[in-house]
Amino acid sequence: MGQLTGKTAVVTGAGGGIGRAIADAFAAEGCTVALLDNNAELLRQPSAALPASGGHAYVCDVSKRLQVKEAVDDFVAKTGGLDIVVNNAVYFSYSPLAVMDEDIIDRMIDVGLKGTFWSLQATTPHLAARGGGCVINLSSVAVSFAIKHAAVYSSIKGAIDCLTRQQAVELGPQGIRVNALAPGPVSTPGARSVITDEGWQSRKSRTPLGRLASPEEIGASALFLVSEAAASITGVTLKIDGGITVTGP
Repeated sequence: MGQLTGKTAVVTGAGGGIGRAIADAFAAEGCTVALLDNNAELLRQPSAALPASGGHAYVCDVSKRLQVKEAVDDFVAKTGGLDIVVNNAVYFSYSPLAVMDEDIIDRMIDVGLKGTFWSLQATTPHLAARGGGCVINLSSVAVSFAIKHAAVYSSIKGAIDCLTRQQAVELGPQGIRVNALAPGPVSTPGARSVITDEGWQSRKSRTPLGRLASPEEIGASALFLVSEAAASITGVTLKIDGGITVTGP
């Protein structure tokens, strides 16, 4: 307990699901966390990371570069610095590529990829000013095998993997470690909106451990990556998938 006491973190897409679980895991260890999400209602729901007093919550559309910078700069001004960044925000839609609307593709790229760019631009100067820090990007097992109707989503997550490696090399000399988490199927509101009951059962049946990971387990993995135990780990995408990627689709 308390391994992140005195540390600060920014988590995007932190209104619920995996983002909130990661934020809560950090807060439980003494970290002061800024929760960024475009859903104001979700941000009003208290948890370990966001107490009833409101804490550091920012209604922010990560696809908007200025909104991200303003939120990050305000948080740093209030707390005195930044140590950890988690780029989790995503926009889901599964559909055959041939018929997917352009505005849906644009929104997915704007949130899932450009939103990560804007977060890195806004946060890495503050991490460097602190003498270093940790970045975690959210990838997916969708990079490892094909998922029906997930061409755009998988492509974005593949780009996130590449970006993670690039930034690990670019930012390493500044003491900044950059890694990614690649969860397997996790039952969150976003994932449930695009995966049928049959799809969940199929994924579970193909997982060697016979179960799917919980959001809290993803939070625990994020906690490991920002801990001293991972001090020499950078440029890595860590799968938390119960073995589904070694089983195959």
